[in-house]
Amino acid sequence: MDDYLSEKEQWEAVKSWLRENGLWIIAGIALGAVGLSGWRWWEAHADRVAVEASGQYEQLLNAFERGDRAQALVLLGRLQRDYSPSPYVDQGRLAAARVYVESGELDKASSELQAVTQHSKDPDLALLARLRLARVQIAQQKPDDALATLNGVEPGAFAPRYHEVRGDAYYAKGDKANALKEYRSARTLDIGGVTDTSLLDLKISDLVADASPVPSPAKAPAK
Repeated sequence: MDDYLSEKEQWEAVKSWLRENGLWIIAGIALGAVGLSGWRWWEAHADRVAVEASGQYEQLLNAFERGDRAQALVLLGRLQRDYSPSPYVDQGRLAAARVYVESGELDKASSELQAVTQHSKDPDLALLARLRLARVQIAQQKPDDALATLNGVEPGAFAPRYHEVRGDAYYAKGDKANALKEYRSARTLDIGGVTDTSLLDLKISDLVADASPVPSPAKAPAK
């Protein structure tokens, strides 16, 4: 009987606690359900936005391939306006920069590449954009700007390419000693073959040949 009364008392205590706190439990469950539903909605929304951005980017590339630059730039503008957080914006800018370089519009190429270096959330894309921007600046006869673009960042896997382009910048300045140093660093670091090693070897051999002292012509024996 004592056990029965004890269990009954426990149940009455539970019922009392539920009467006092049941509303909060129901509210917590409801909020949890809303949160889960909201998270699922956000995931679905993010997936849809990614698919739409990808489609816009594919259309942009197709337009460039067709030679319809006007349409491609319209699509790039839409990407920037409607899908600004998407990495496809950076990819679109890189594609536009390549087209500008091919048509000799180096100022426009530089502008697109600078935008990627400044705003990209992808560290690798930002590093790639810096590399291409430095090449454009060398072509613009701005080797000091190219060196400034490449300095002050950790290039990671891009290190061999960064050294090579630094060498190109020094060569453009007429500083063959530093150019040779950078080319040799690029060659040493390029274990995976990320550079054109045959071209890099040619650059090194040409500078080594230039640095070699020219032998004096032999004097004719005195008669």
